[in-house]
Amino acid sequence: MCGIAGIVNLGGNAVEPADISRLTTLIAHRGPFGEGTWFSADRNLAFGHRRLAIIDPGEGGYQPMLSADGRHVIVFNGEIYNFLELRRELEAQGAVFRSQSDTEVILAAWQAWREDMLPRFNGMWALAIFDTSSRELFLARDRFGIKPLLYAASPERFIFASEQRALVRSGLIDTSVDVEVARRLLLDAFGIEGSERTLFRQVRRLQGGHCMWLRQGRVSVKRWWRTVDHLPPVPATEAERVARFRELFQDAVALRMRSDVPIGTCLSGGFDSSAVICAMAAHEKEGMGPRDSTAWRHAFVATFPGALNDERPMAEEAAVWANVAPTLLEIGQADALTDLDQILDDLDDVYIALPSAIWLLYRQLTQNNVTVSLDGHGADELMGGYLQEGQARAFQIRNAAEDLASRSKLARRCVDVLRALALKRKGVYFLRGGLRNLPAPLPLIAEDDVLPREWGGLNKRLYRMFHSTVLPTILRNFDRLSMAHGVEVRMPFMDWRLVTYTMALPESSKSAEGYTKAVARRAMANLMPESIRTARRKVGFNSPMPEWLNGPLAGWTADLLDRNVPAFAELVDEAGLRAAVNRLTASKSWDWESVGRIWPYLNMKWMLARYV
Repeated sequence: MCGIAGIVNLGGNAVEPADISRLTTLIAHRGPFGEGTWFSADRNLAFGHRRLAIIDPGEGGYQPMLSADGRHVIVFNGEIYNFLELRRELEAQGAVFRSQSDTEVILAAWQAWREDMLPRFNGMWALAIFDTSSRELFLARDRFGIKPLLYAASPERFIFASEQRALVRSGLIDTSVDVEVARRLLLDAFGIEGSERTLFRQVRRLQGGHCMWLRQGRVSVKRWWRTVDHLPPVPATEAERVARFRELFQDAVALRMRSDVPIGTCLSGGFDSSAVICAMAAHEKEGMGPRDSTAWRHAFVATFPGALNDERPMAEEAAVWANVAPTLLEIGQADALTDLDQILDDLDDVYIALPSAIWLLYRQLTQNNVTVSLDGHGADELMGGYLQEGQARAFQIRNAAEDLASRSKLARRCVDVLRALALKRKGVYFLRGGLRNLPAPLPLIAEDDVLPREWGGLNKRLYRMFHSTVLPTILRNFDRLSMAHGVEVRMPFMDWRLVTYTMALPESSKSAEGYTKAVARRAMANLMPESIRTARRKVGFNSPMPEWLNGPLAGWTADLLDRNVPAFAELVDEAGLRAAVNRLTASKSWDWESVGRIWPYLNMKWMLARYV
């Protein structure tokens, strides 16, 4: 897990060392254990790397890394969990390895299989490989876009990095704002991350499941992974379906315990994170495998005393079951303003809430010398789960919108109109131009995939949420907020074998008898606390935003609204926004729905004030 960057000067002139050094420095937080750069022989291509040492933390894992014959050079961010199995396969074909790293396995896989190596990987990655002979550059991203890869192309230069802000601050690209994307973010903050476009006109996102070639100055992008093409046969009985889920989930957890440094987990007390830590405990009882970290008993719990979303009792119950002493981090009113500008900067985009709790919790991991966390992300979008305490109405509306939006481009436009009308009626729609000037929906990954005819509304909705809208946004957030502290997040529920299997299951395996995630709950019987396994309450892992906006954030919000930011004023009816915020603050009536609708405007104004 690391930060990667690269510059290709397409006119043939040499890359200035200061340029690649500056770009690499801008992602230094992603890799606090070392820095490396590499230049091609003619010096018109340069790679930069910041290292977070997890597999083979010694010198053998340093990057940029050259193949044994010197022909190929790689920079890689992520983990290939099945690297031991791939290594044995490659050794049987004659490959010789000099290190114990998964990066070297990728290089050997590239030389053996080229692009066909990607489907063989079980992991998360963003990578770039340069062929010094053909002078071709190949870039690829994992199936579901867990690890980020942003790029900018112009006639003079091709540049890539792990984060948007690195490109924007590099001084090497045009930083003008894409107004259509900005408007889209304000209407629907989940409608951007699944697209190739970003808030900045020149910056593009290589989408999950895509790869890219740069050949003779020309960029070509193609999709190498489509989940619906890999759905396996489903067992005939529910008992067999549950048994297969249990097998896949436990193996996904076991693979992600491979580490040469201590690992842990962020434990909320909900089903997903509790299932992960309990599966970790079960794996140890069954017998640890090669390269598994025995230093895994680290659970970090964010607790919110007096807030509605405090799950401390459940988290402690799960920790006791797994025989782990949790590290508790109390987050209260005083933390509302703690490092607020840094948190928003590290988030690197616009979201529906201030993610202080997540940022503070990953900082706690670093302070305890834990650099890997196995977390429960992806389960909600894979099996359903968005009926959160205090947020049920908002998520019901989103679910209905996803159902409609999954049908056609015209339907997606209808969703926008209906959403805007509903927001206008509630007094929380502030885009200039009103309903006559709605931003166009952006093309999103997987939205045109042809799904099985027998699928009902739930399966279609989950497919879209998983690939196109909600999950890509959540993955972006957790990548930025964890890597801000040099912490790697591994996600067992996003193992591609588990994803394709669960996607193929009938809806009755996901929603049954009033429960979401039915198959997973059944699979975890006797493996976790029964009170958590059968709990119907769903609490999102969020900062207590309503309490904060009704209290300590009020002054910060007022000051932000008073700032003169012309780029924001061109987008937004600031008088209407100010009136709505003042009304909510004065009456102390902020709730989760109003937070979700209004915070993106505040977040956007903060970003535009910083960058434009």
